[in-house]
Amino acid sequence: MRAVTTSPPADPVVDVVLPCLNEAEALPWVLARIPSGWRALVVDNGSTDGSAELARGLGATVVRETRRGFGAACHAGLTAATADIVCFCDCDASLDPSLLVPFVREVRDGTADLVLGRRRPQGWHAWPAHARAGNLALARMLRRRTGLGLHDLGPLRAARREPLLALGLTDRRSGYPLQMVVRAADAGWRVTEHDVPYLPRTGASKVTGTWRGTWQAVRDMRRVLAEPPAPSRAPAPSPSPGGTTP
Repeated sequence: MRAVTTSPPADPVVDVVLPCLNEAEALPWVLARIPSGWRALVVDNGSTDGSAELARGLGATVVRETRRGFGAACHAGLTAATADIVCFCDCDASLDPSLLVPFVREVRDGTADLVLGRRRPQGWHAWPAHARAGNLALARMLRRRTGLGLHDLGPLRAARREPLLALGLTDRRSGYPLQMVVRAADAGWRVTEHDVPYLPRTGASKVTGTWRGTWQAVRDMRRVLAEPPAPSRAPAPSPSPGGTTP
């Protein structure tokens, strides 16, 4: 497996936002799988294990976000991004960022506005039963709320940067990924979902590793689902005819 470039591309084709809290063990595996020409934006959310220094040494651009929270880290990465298309991926080696290539192609070709990965666990220990049950319940509520035929709220995703910013996302905790989908649906975006392998993560989960963490995440997301439809501030992105593939 190749190593990530020692300096970030000056004009990245795609930015990949990687929220990070003490992921030094997983970072080499994740960053080695960033496609060539793409930029890894590792958003350090208060790591104490040298994650930021390691990521920088491996060629990633490091963004610091002092406000704790998954959504805070994701949004800091989105606002730091400059590429037309922005992807999101967990930084714990449970998902392979190279799988984002067809997602980006779909967005660039104008056949979808937001592309999500539906996690397919590779072994029973890849996804704890309580976390999977919580995800299934939330996905069911999401289908009722939006009418979208989605089965997962997975973190692997791709969309265009400016329309994402125009969604006006406000959640800075575990509800951020869900709020993105809900507001995209309210704005009439075309949202698609594709199966991706979900591997056992490296290290302990900060959110769904315990019943308490899972319950907190579910509570955050139920709050998002209870929000009234947001004003149509972000119309569906316009397709780019004749776009090239990455």
